[in-house]
Amino acid sequence: MIYNVELIIINKDIVRDPEGETLQKYVIEKFTRDVLETRVGKYIQFKVEASNEDSARKLVEKIAVEGRLYNPIVHKIIVRVNKQ
Repeated sequence: MIYNVELIIINKDIVRDPEGETLQKYVIEKFTRDVLETRVGKYIQFKVEASNEDSARKLVEKIAVEGRLYNPIVHKIIVRVNKQ
């Protein structure tokens, strides 16, 4: 089975996000004050062949950790898996 796996890397909630703060202040707030916070991160999409959804998720998590795609001290990852 082929899965589309999305890896999203963002700063942890306790870590400042200067890029998100700048976007919030100089772009978002020109349009609305209803958006309370903006955070910016990285988005990576993988097309994975795996026997099941859990295997696809674990493979991408392994790549993220062992490939040092993020710093676990300041970042958190979100992994979403969808069938193709």
